[in-house]
Amino acid sequence: MPAPRLSVVVTRRLPEVVETRMKELFDVELRETDARMTREELVAAMHDADVLVPTLTDHIDANMLAQAGDRLRLIANFGAGVDHIDVASARSRNVLVSNTPGVVTEDTADMVMSLILGVTRRVPEGLALINRGEWQGFSPTALLGGRIGGRRLGIIGMGRIGQAVARRAAAFGMQIHYHNRRRLRPETEAELQATYWESLDQMVARMDVISVNCPHTPSTFHLLNARRLKLMKPTAVIVNTSRGEVIDENALTRALKAGELAGAGLDVFEHGTEFNPVLREMPNVVLLPHMGSATIEGRIEMGEKVILNIKTFADGHRPPDLVVPGVL
Repeated sequence: MPAPRLSVVVTRRLPEVVETRMKELFDVELRETDARMTREELVAAMHDADVLVPTLTDHIDANMLAQAGDRLRLIANFGAGVDHIDVASARSRNVLVSNTPGVVTEDTADMVMSLILGVTRRVPEGLALINRGEWQGFSPTALLGGRIGGRRLGIIGMGRIGQAVARRAAAFGMQIHYHNRRRLRPETEAELQATYWESLDQMVARMDVISVNCPHTPSTFHLLNARRLKLMKPTAVIVNTSRGEVIDENALTRALKAGELAGAGLDVFEHGTEFNPVLREMPNVVLLPHMGSATIEGRIEMGEKVILNIKTFADGHRPPDLVVPGVL
């Protein structure tokens, strides 16, 4: 007789092709709507399923894991970041956690460049002028932005995405600088033509554009705090496609309002879907609803990785994208 299929609960709607393939392979419970599960629903899902497939909107803490049933053996996260999951608590209960690294690298790097150009070339202001019906034709002095060629780009976090950003920015003629917890290999630095800064303070004080590409960890919470933001040049702009918690959002808002920074492009916010309403009123700020990885190709590839992790686990092997707490 064939082995019983794993019971899998998916917390959000996924691309149809991914859901269909899951249905073929597992005893899967799919969502009828794209509404987020409540805390109680997540606990119930972990109590009854072998595998939970959450997303970054599902915060799974130690207390919730303590209420999980003995059946739960794998949390196969749909996404690369796992700061919303208490991985250590999961492992202490013999629950493995997997993720989907490397899939959205190129998509997110594209969005970084979109935000840099959007802010420096004043794209939202031009769109607003058109949408209000107030544009009266070409003017030599209207909506003057600045070219990005020749500007210094400081990348905070030089992992896969940071390096992809560096390659794109170099093609635009930007000078590449970076701060990372570990310096890159000399050959990688040479390929990227990147200058390493051990001191984040020294780097941010000299950059024209800062791109945040590091994960959210206890050591990166408010990495860009009020003190560091004050070190930046008043002509500098900052973009963030990583995690909102890396920047002190209220301090950033104050700096922008005071003219201490030239602009900002934010795809993520410190408090999830909530953000300082003052930011929405600023013409030099571009706000996006976490679109960095939002391509159909990327979402399908993420789903394929989730399926591969579950299927490998079901076959009695270690998931290829197992998250190890010690290396977070």
